[in-house]
Amino acid sequence: MSEIAVDGEPLPFVEGQTVAAALVAVGRVAWRTTRVGHRPRGVFCGIGVCFDCLVTIDGAGGQRACMVRARPGMTVTTREDDDE
Repeated sequence: MSEIAVDGEPLPFVEGQTVAAALVAVGRVAWRTTRVGHRPRGVFCGIGVCFDCLVTIDGAGGQRACMVRARPGMTVTTREDDDE
């Protein structure tokens, strides 16, 4: 099984999984919060329509985790306090 790094921790994934699917597979269903009210957000629509699952991937911010397939060695940073 391959791994990506999420917030500095190794996260296993199955080939073909999106970053969001890999996170959910290990029980992490929320990885950022709303600006107002700080409500938890993670994958919602799963098809790239909403922006609830935003993460930073290999230094590029604003990536929809449900649309990006995990690749070995990928570095993902979640945004616990989203300002967007």
